[in-house]
Amino acid sequence: MNPAKEQHPAAGLACGRRNVWDLLSAEEKNQTMAFAEEYKQFLDAGKTEREVITLSENLLKKAGFRNLTECSSLKPGDKVYAIIRRKALVAAVLGRIPLVEGLHLVGAHIDSPRLDLKPRPLYEEEDLVFLKTHYYGGIKKYQWLSVPLALHGLVVKNDGSSIPVIIGENPGDPVFTVNDLLPHLAKDQMEKKMMDAVPGETLNILAGSIPLGDVELKERFKLAVLDLLYRNYGLVEEDLISAELELVPAWPARDIGLDRSFVGGYGQDDRVCAYTALRACLEISAPERTAVLVLADKEEIGSTGNTGMTAAFLTNALAEIGFRCSPDFTELHLRRTLANSRALSADVNVALDPNYGDVVEKRNTARVGGGLVITKYTGTRGKSGTNDAHAEMVAWIRQIFNRSGIIWQTGELGKVDQGGGGTVAHFLAAHGMDVLDCGVGLLGMHSPFEVASKADIYMAYRGYGAFLASH
Repeated sequence: MNPAKEQHPAAGLACGRRNVWDLLSAEEKNQTMAFAEEYKQFLDAGKTEREVITLSENLLKKAGFRNLTECSSLKPGDKVYAIIRRKALVAAVLGRIPLVEGLHLVGAHIDSPRLDLKPRPLYEEEDLVFLKTHYYGGIKKYQWLSVPLALHGLVVKNDGSSIPVIIGENPGDPVFTVNDLLPHLAKDQMEKKMMDAVPGETLNILAGSIPLGDVELKERFKLAVLDLLYRNYGLVEEDLISAELELVPAWPARDIGLDRSFVGGYGQDDRVCAYTALRACLEISAPERTAVLVLADKEEIGSTGNTGMTAAFLTNALAEIGFRCSPDFTELHLRRTLANSRALSADVNVALDPNYGDVVEKRNTARVGGGLVITKYTGTRGKSGTNDAHAEMVAWIRQIFNRSGIIWQTGELGKVDQGGGGTVAHFLAAHGMDVLDCGVGLLGMHSPFEVASKADIYMAYRGYGAFLASH
């Protein structure tokens, strides 16, 4: 028998790909599966920004975090959080090192593509009642046809009282849908480009068809629905003008595959990173450097508004924390705190799907099961709109992950001229801090049913924890 060939010493110089499942012990595999079960519960209970904030606040309180407004002073080891308009959140675990020497921050967004009701949504046509919608974020409109949808949100009445609404999630609930055109009559539709085949104004929600009163009554089908809204919720049509009502997929998150290695569900962009970062933050205690979690709104539409990352809510919260640490904390101290900080922009990336392999450059694209994805730059074409992390920052994160046994990989968002996208990284970097994009690779991103590897989800949780706890 020939002796085994010895490997050339240079072979160890190469950077190869790894699969998380190959490197997990039996106990770690069990932990990965158990973590995914808790994550699925979070996805099911948090299908809107408000719901995610409520869930997150409950978990923070259970872990000993206090509302910042209830704290007159702070010291190392204290855990606090601030809620912004019930749609964004900043949480912090105070470290031993003074704030001005910099923070370790993980920022994720909690909004996802969906269908929003218009301010005057209700109308009837040809004995059918519909609800007008305006889609939110980047969607493929055809994916939202002929699927069961649930209505989530909040209505603020004329007297100022708020009525929470969730219809379509319980087994006995009705659901909603957008009708599609039968293929027998869809010749003209199917000859159009996919982006033009379903105009945005046709994403109308089927809401009823039983009339109210006799045939002489005007708009009696619409009135029947209004009557139901009044009897069940005390709402009149004008109340819908001051409402935030969102249509989201009615199905729960599920395991995918015979081996149950994937989680499939709505809103994993970017709640997979939000949840893993939140869980990591909950477990931080007495860090050297203050650990901060930011959950932001409106990333899918440009991070605008007073709950998006372009707003002042992060700097406001840090100023409040700084003042409670020392009444001498000034605007200059706040600027130094931000400029000396390091952050991970916790957002998802594309994972290679061999069915659509021609839109990515395979040498630099993340793989499902390859671990937590670090992305030096995002943007479009000539890196437009990207943060493009400095080499020193990338190396520092590599060191933390390698030292902590985190399985990681690199990724980018498609071929150079194919398209692209962005994250909140450049908004954080505008404060002067070093930022690196770091998240989970997804299949079917922005679809109503996105897919993530349980192994990658678990590595994200461990990776964010290692970063927040580092010196």
